[in-house]
Amino acid sequence: MFDKAIYVTQPTLAPLEEYVELLKGIWTSGILTHNGPLVQQFEKDIAVKLGINNFIAVTNGTIALQMSIKALELKGEIITTPFTWIATVSAIKWEGCTPVFCDIESDTLNIDPAKIEMLINERTVAIMPVHVFGNPCNIESIEAIAKKYNLKIIYDAAHAIGSTYNGKSILEYGDISATSLHATKLLNTGEGGGCISSNLEIHEKLKRIRFFGHNKDKSVIEDGFNGKMTEIHAALGLVNIKYFEKVLEDRKYKYNLYKESFRKISELKFQKIVNGNSNYSYFPVIFETEENALKYEKILNNNNIYPRRYFYPSVNTYSNIFDNIQSCPVSEKISKTILCMPLYYKLTESEIESIINIENII
Repeated sequence: MFDKAIYVTQPTLAPLEEYVELLKGIWTSGILTHNGPLVQQFEKDIAVKLGINNFIAVTNGTIALQMSIKALELKGEIITTPFTWIATVSAIKWEGCTPVFCDIESDTLNIDPAKIEMLINERTVAIMPVHVFGNPCNIESIEAIAKKYNLKIIYDAAHAIGSTYNGKSILEYGDISATSLHATKLLNTGEGGGCISSNLEIHEKLKRIRFFGHNKDKSVIEDGFNGKMTEIHAALGLVNIKYFEKVLEDRKYKYNLYKESFRKISELKFQKIVNGNSNYSYFPVIFETEENALKYEKILNNNNIYPRRYFYPSVNTYSNIFDNIQSCPVSEKISKTILCMPLYYKLTESEIESIINIENII
């Protein structure tokens, strides 16, 4: 048993003294918010780091999704995945749209493009796929469907900073990509998120929405809300971004360390990465039965190790939120049989080896 608790993740943080130096500047300037200089610098730095054209820093990933829906003026049904965090669906509902669930592929865990078209009707306005655990969706298939039916695409890229597709950032795809900079993400600002669009008109509209609908002349020209990132959060992002490549390299190494050891167990399956390159945000393990998954979780818990059942339950089964429950058998089965193992920067190789070597895995 471990002396200290080992959780599924921990924030990756730059040296404290580097953060404090930036905080001193904030204290001197007295600027805490309203698109301050550190927010602007963070937006520039992250765009350069990821090789993208535009990045708008916002308060969190959920607000980023809501801003995306608002910017595209969507009203109607949005097809999305049931295998996701509730925030994906909350954003759709908060913006007055109706989520329609499309089941997932059992291997990639992403939305199944082959099942999207049967859900499209005259009320459908958009598709909101999720790059689950940073694993890129089937971009070509989704784009072809959207083009055929004149639908917008918003990618929930909450997990996906650092993932690539066809040699460029996964955030460059779709009408808008919305990402998260939450404490659990590979690059974090504590709380935070971002909207990315290569369309300059949409980009400017997103900036207005972030600040109550104000334009550059401070006139309110459209409906907006408060989505601004603070200088304090941007400062954390600026110091953390300097270590991003190191964090990515570390994550991939530890992911493969797990996989090479666990692949010897025939009962276990792993997320399949076939489209682009993942950032290896999480290491999910899929068991044959829920009984075995719960049994292994209990063994780990008894050793002071706490994996998470991401994502359980399948969001389409939330009967207290949805009046009409839509059946998504693949997602429902995966959600019951999956465990995400501890995986973070400060987790040592020896700790991973100890986790792997715990007996009675099944």
